[in-house]
Amino acid sequence: MLPRVRPRALGAAVLLLGLLLLVGLFLLAGDPRADDSGGSCCRSTQLELRDGRPSGPVARDGAPRPPRCQLLHVAIVCAGLNSSREVVTLVKSMLFYRKNPLHLHLVTDSVARGILETLFRTWMVPALGVSFYDAEQLKPKISWIPNKHYSGLYGLMKLVLPDVLPPGLAQVIVLDIDVTFASDIAELWALFAYFSDKQVIGLVENQSDWYLGNLWKNYRPWPALGRGFNTGVILLWLERLRQAGWEQMWQLTARRELLTHSATNLADQDIFNAVLKEHPGLVQPLPCVWNVQLSDHTLAERCYWEAADLKVIHWNSPKKLRVKNKHAEFFRNLYLTFLGYDGNLLRRELFGCPSQAPSGAEQLQQSLAQLDEEDACFEFQQQRLTVHRVHITFLPHKPPAPQPHDVTLVAQLSMDRIQMLEALCRHWPGPMSLALYLTDAEAQQLLHFVEVSPVLSARQDVAYHVVYREGSLYPINQLRNVALSQALTPYVFLSDIDFLPAYSLYDYLRASIQQLGLGGQHKAALVVPAFETLRYRLSFPRSKAELLALLDAGALSTFRYHEWPQGHMATEYARWREAQAPYRVQWAADYEPYVVVPRDCPRYDPRFVGFGWNKVAHIVELDAQEYELLVLPEAFTIHLPHTPSLDISRFRSSPAYRACLRALKEEFHQDLSRRYGAAALKYLTALQRPQ
Repeated sequence: MLPRVRPRALGAAVLLLGLLLLVGLFLLAGDPRADDSGGSCCRSTQLELRDGRPSGPVARDGAPRPPRCQLLHVAIVCAGLNSSREVVTLVKSMLFYRKNPLHLHLVTDSVARGILETLFRTWMVPALGVSFYDAEQLKPKISWIPNKHYSGLYGLMKLVLPDVLPPGLAQVIVLDIDVTFASDIAELWALFAYFSDKQVIGLVENQSDWYLGNLWKNYRPWPALGRGFNTGVILLWLERLRQAGWEQMWQLTARRELLTHSATNLADQDIFNAVLKEHPGLVQPLPCVWNVQLSDHTLAERCYWEAADLKVIHWNSPKKLRVKNKHAEFFRNLYLTFLGYDGNLLRRELFGCPSQAPSGAEQLQQSLAQLDEEDACFEFQQQRLTVHRVHITFLPHKPPAPQPHDVTLVAQLSMDRIQMLEALCRHWPGPMSLALYLTDAEAQQLLHFVEVSPVLSARQDVAYHVVYREGSLYPINQLRNVALSQALTPYVFLSDIDFLPAYSLYDYLRASIQQLGLGGQHKAALVVPAFETLRYRLSFPRSKAELLALLDAGALSTFRYHEWPQGHMATEYARWREAQAPYRVQWAADYEPYVVVPRDCPRYDPRFVGFGWNKVAHIVELDAQEYELLVLPEAFTIHLPHTPSLDISRFRSSPAYRACLRALKEEFHQDLSRRYGAAALKYLTALQRPQ
């Protein structure tokens, strides 16, 4: 029979198309069962219950399944930037099919923990708990084991899970990050019911001849039962493992084998197999469909030819999706379905299962319930309450070495502005923190775009933070706050993605910060004068003198001079032309310059979404907190032309949109009055200017 994957919710059509593709592949493949190598590799293992048939729920194939609301525990070792990104696809596939509450036990390094804590806190998935365990504390337990596997020390950490996980936790499913579920994980948990009183570990047979030692000449593998077992999917009966003295057992075996083997080749898998070779009664073989292994030398076809359902796909090759397999396209499509699947759709409730709501979820639901859907500004009110899923440091990033006057460029963008990144990197050689508003599928396009770009791939000091799209209005200030919160230098240049700074601006800003003695009690916002061009091709000025020549020739103008002069008029451009030293300017209504400020500056007001007054409100906040506005005489940045955004078009065409913005401004001013008292009265003029 051909594999059947039960469709659910959105994405089912894609899964079915992939399965139809596999039908054609199988019809062309011939009969893979004609094999003369012997053994039981990849056959669908028949399990028998030890105490008769269960009285509880059963799966479609007659196997028992846990009660619907039973909490299932899953342990995963996940370290590093790439691993923290890859584990998300695994989690999506689990959440897509699951009907039970889940608790994830994540062994992470500090980098992955910071990323995943933010992700799960903002994902707000009901009936999903997450606990973290420090991988650094585990390294001494396994660092004495030489290991040739590409996973390094982290590939050995599954060995110590019985000692690391809570003592009261009896059973756990352990997964590699490169597996993808095609079925409900509760069906896997149900296989604990087949364990005998002595069995402690459930594993699927290794689906290659690795442990038979016939893949290469003169290769001697670690000992194993037959073809051995693969440890990408493990059922651990923790209580029994501890009682059996697991720690002493595996350490004694490893030390003995390392007398004749220079190192492990497959990390923990070699040691698990060596232990089970010596103690075969500890293992419960699992059906092959729970770990369909796509290695270079895979024999998995013998499994899925006979299987009614595929349950878990395991990309257990260093090549991952690039592995050579005649059915790889089908499996790749299954993986890509979850890679690009909208994670917001996985926030669905598990009805009928009482569980603790994610932190802040109840208060959020109450606030949303109080909104009036008939209100003309409902869209604005709903958007500002939306908790966006955030994946910080989405791509590899190497933080800059600490420097006392260093500056990070902070900006935000969506997919339609991504082509501006290369030019920005050429103009700004310093660190950047960028928040990108993307769908799950667009996040993968970003990954590809950066990988194939010689300019972007060479930059390790650019941090990309993905904020996943939700709602109809662009959450511009929420994006700015994400990028600002992830800046690592003492100062930040708050810019926009459609501006190119002067080539020398990065060095000039650092020198200016030092010369002005900023920091401590001297709170200042350094203003970078903004200009614009309507030309798509511009010979970018290399100096202030060249810029003034272009300004006089009409190739440049001060930013938004014709459309919104009050936005930058207070910079006093006529004074800037002649200035030789920084000069102070006064706050004015609707002033919204681009500034350099300390990293701990006030955050942007997240209620401003879409277009209008988002930067203005921030400058008001800076002025209210007595930041001195200093214009730098040699600094400049130039806005490049581009098509208007949807929010700008709506602002220009919709009186209702502009009315909602006015309501937000009034609300903002009321909050200022409560916080700053009489000092906030001067900002009232900002609301009285005609639009």
